[in-house]
Amino acid sequence: MTASPSAEPTEVDLVTLGQRLRHLRKSKNLTLEQLSEAVGRAPSQLSLIENGKREPKLSVLQALASALGVGMQELLRAEAPSRRAGLEIELAHFQRSPAYESSGLPLVRGGRRLPADALESLVGLHRELNRLLTEQSATPEVARRANAQLRVNMRERDNYFAEIEQAAAQVLRPIKHTTGPLSQRGILDIAAQLGFSLHYVNDLPGSTRSVTDLNNRRIYLPQVASGKGHDPRAVVLQTLGHFVLGHPEPADYGDFLRQRVEANYFAAALLMPEKFAVAFLKEAKADRALAIDDFRDAFGVSYETAAHRFTNLATHHFGIPVHFTRVHENGIVYKAYENDGVRFPRDVTGAIEGQPICRKWASRTIFQADDPYSSFYQFTDTSAGTYWCTVHIESTRSGEFSVTVGTPYEHARWFRGGDTTRRTVSRCPDPGCCRRPPADLVDRWAGNAWPSARVHSHLLAALPPGTFPGVDAQDVYEFLDRRA
Repeated sequence: MTASPSAEPTEVDLVTLGQRLRHLRKSKNLTLEQLSEAVGRAPSQLSLIENGKREPKLSVLQALASALGVGMQELLRAEAPSRRAGLEIELAHFQRSPAYESSGLPLVRGGRRLPADALESLVGLHRELNRLLTEQSATPEVARRANAQLRVNMRERDNYFAEIEQAAAQVLRPIKHTTGPLSQRGILDIAAQLGFSLHYVNDLPGSTRSVTDLNNRRIYLPQVASGKGHDPRAVVLQTLGHFVLGHPEPADYGDFLRQRVEANYFAAALLMPEKFAVAFLKEAKADRALAIDDFRDAFGVSYETAAHRFTNLATHHFGIPVHFTRVHENGIVYKAYENDGVRFPRDVTGAIEGQPICRKWASRTIFQADDPYSSFYQFTDTSAGTYWCTVHIESTRSGEFSVTVGTPYEHARWFRGGDTTRRTVSRCPDPGCCRRPPADLVDRWAGNAWPSARVHSHLLAALPPGTFPGVDAQDVYEFLDRRA
């Protein structure tokens, strides 16, 4: 870090600065008193700086650098001057954390009187304690907050990731893929190009969708698709995406979610390449016949993948703001995205997932339709405006889900079904819209009903610990041992 000559340094790690100052002073064989005399400051003041308890002014830093015969950049470097100093800095930071301060335990100084093995042991214990505290804090609330922040970031860029589009295009270029579904041969070529081989097995650990042996560059996959609605090609491409995008091991749950979104985006950009997808949508828009069904069929993907991919491209390339939802048949939101101002239900953390969607929205009304498996379109008047939606039902092992793509009223003209006469009115979040039972039902049954609620245990439990939440590391390592 360098400092401006006209401003005081900012964001200086005082503990590291103090360690570097002490290291440089001793390397010049200067005592604290000799250095203080050279810079015109009391030894007690320099002692506070060396112990990381006082932030020096720029003029003092300049005087210290001059007296030590080094540049300001050398004095302010972020690296510890030695391994021992690095451990002392790490110990000091751990002991300044709120968790340690609240413990009431005494501070241990990492000076030269502390034996090296004791210092190593203390830092190791703090690292393990910090890891355990981090895992314990990964509660459903933490996950919801991380997901809410991720959705904000996606909205700010209209869910379009130019760098991932470029990475996908670069991977596709050597295999000369043309428009249409990406073949299994093409996927094998992509894997080989990236230095991986694919192996389909029947004993993959139950907590995983794939396992990668980085030593031997092998990707292990299930012999059959992981479930209804899942494209087995996507699992391979998502796995490859982590390596193409240079993902390190996730640092926290927010990092894990971000990496998953990026890997999913990468897979979709390979299955539905930007160049061909945009050309297809441009032609459909010119005919005022945009349709997620047609988009799905043109590239041989699932409806949900096509819907997601449409949100990547619609706003960036065509100026069409959109929203997307994946809603269970019981009305609970599992996935959601918006940049069109629609007002999703949310909890105090800002999370949408896990909230019940309005019964008047197309995501819910489709389940009461006479023929819910045919093309379904609807206008919905809401407090935020009128929205047009196209909805499709997908069946999975966990039940049926509605997958919805919506847009404000004025953009409905570009879509097939934009002239539908089906229309509802939603007054949510007004409880009288659909949250509160009708008065006649309340009169008949209030006080005369006692439902036995089905409690979902995952709502009460902390998230599974580990770098990759929910994955049993022992199962993975034993699996790799068998395959090695």
